[in-house]
Amino acid sequence: MSLTLKGLHHVSAITAKAPENFRFYTEVLGLRLIKKTVNQDDISVYHLFYGDEVGNPGTELTFFELPNAGRNRDGNNSISALSLRVPDDKSLDYWKQRFSSLSVEHDEIVSRGGRLTLAFRDHEGQRFILVSDEHNEGVAAGRPWAKSPVPQEYGITGLGPAHLTVEASEHTALVLEKVLGFSRKSTYPSLTPGQPDVIVFETGEGGSGAEVHLEERTDLPGQRLGRGGVHHVAFRVDNEEELKQWVEHIRSAQLPNSGFVDRFYFRSLYFREPNGILFELATDGPGFATDEPLAHLGESLALPPFLESKRAQIEAHLKPLDTRQ
Repeated sequence: MSLTLKGLHHVSAITAKAPENFRFYTEVLGLRLIKKTVNQDDISVYHLFYGDEVGNPGTELTFFELPNAGRNRDGNNSISALSLRVPDDKSLDYWKQRFSSLSVEHDEIVSRGGRLTLAFRDHEGQRFILVSDEHNEGVAAGRPWAKSPVPQEYGITGLGPAHLTVEASEHTALVLEKVLGFSRKSTYPSLTPGQPDVIVFETGEGGSGAEVHLEERTDLPGQRLGRGGVHHVAFRVDNEEELKQWVEHIRSAQLPNSGFVDRFYFRSLYFREPNGILFELATDGPGFATDEPLAHLGESLALPPFLESKRAQIEAHLKPLDTRQ
């Protein structure tokens, strides 16, 4: 297959309370809010985008606000953990101390697939893994925001490997390799005794910004998605013309899909792999400066043109993100 994905584009998760989410990801993790908008499929709730200083593809962590969502029940057939890249091993020591001082639940620093990592959970139980880029080669990292409360030399630089946990790994592996063009890079031992090795897949230039880690677990129930869970993972497509080729490719693979979707800030295609995990393919552009200057990203409610006529209605139902103002 001549089509090649460039790496991770963004990941989208679920929060029950946007103001608390905003405080954690900007004040604790030091990410920049790069777009404050609404869920285009439910305009009564926020869709928040965090990222590096300009919201580069591959640095975007997004959240749908679902106020009545129950807590996520961790389990199989899920995006079971998200990774965030940091510059080096020394950064992990900084973050471990920061998490301890701020009472953020975290584990010890351990090696996964040849990289040092630090697992933690956010205030809603969302599972994350900080990944050191000390020896990383491949997809370039982003640049942390200069106005972040976290020093730039330790700041989060983008998305690391997406961790998938499934009951039957061969089905997901088939889609990754034969449909999406990923290649098997390596394996490493599961941190759960008695379980199969985790399989590392990579695409594009490779490296921590272009990997999927696939773990087979036979001892878990199925996930029940809720707050603190991950809705989907998106992979990078260079441009709109290439995305249209992907639409035809996914259709020819007989995978049920959304077809071409215009999200204004990027163009998308959605489909589920055989274990039910939702994948998205998304273009690198147009980008988040389409309707706001770079210096003021995320400061005001941004709406795509097709929702602008409903601005008054939308704003009347949204609560302020920073409730202390």
